[in-house]
Amino acid sequence: MGKIGLIGAMDEEIALLLQGMDSKEELKRAGISFVQGQIHGRDVVVCKSGVGKVNAAMTTQVLIDSFQVDMIWFTGVAGAVNPTLDIGDIVISSSCQQHDMDASPLGFERGVIPYQEVSDFPAAKELIQLAQEACDKLCTDNRYIVGRVLSGDQFIADYKLVSQLYRKMEGACVEMEGSAVAQVCYMNQIPYVVLRSMSDKADGTADVNFAEFTVKAARRSFEIIDDMLQRLV
Repeated sequence: MGKIGLIGAMDEEIALLLQGMDSKEELKRAGISFVQGQIHGRDVVVCKSGVGKVNAAMTTQVLIDSFQVDMIWFTGVAGAVNPTLDIGDIVISSSCQQHDMDASPLGFERGVIPYQEVSDFPAAKELIQLAQEACDKLCTDNRYIVGRVLSGDQFIADYKLVSQLYRKMEGACVEMEGSAVAQVCYMNQIPYVVLRSMSDKADGTADVNFAEFTVKAARRSFEIIDDMLQRLV
């Protein structure tokens, strides 16, 4: 088993991972702090990418080039797009796609990157299964689904847009980093998975829900990552 890159977009999303690390060593690359160490005896590199697709893509490439990680897991919170999801529920990425990639005037469907063979980047099946096993154990009071994670450099809080993302792009949740991580991993042939805990329903109440539920949702995401690390062989 190789080295695992663990990314969160915010402090709340990586704080518990850092607390659980042994033999920590911090290095800075491109203005980002990367902490190497071990969790449950597994070699890991934990970092906060910052918000947005550019930050996420850059962080992912640094993990691959400078730290030689063999897989990448992204953990954090998201807004629910699938109407069956509620706050606290979990989405495990089946794939990730950019919802704000829109070249439709040129004849491309929304989310399709022009002149590129793949625009919906599949997560690693073995990591999806690992996450499912962790959720089967831990998600006793909330549900989880495996579904498409949609990403864009927008904080979505519009019910009509949420409905479009669900109906037209078959999204499970919406956030601001996952598809960038997925694309960089795909181009480098590195397995990845994105795990998102629903902090809001992306429906116009996000300003109320987000602050209230982020800490709770981030803790649930950490518990799943922690269990996955223990299960990994």
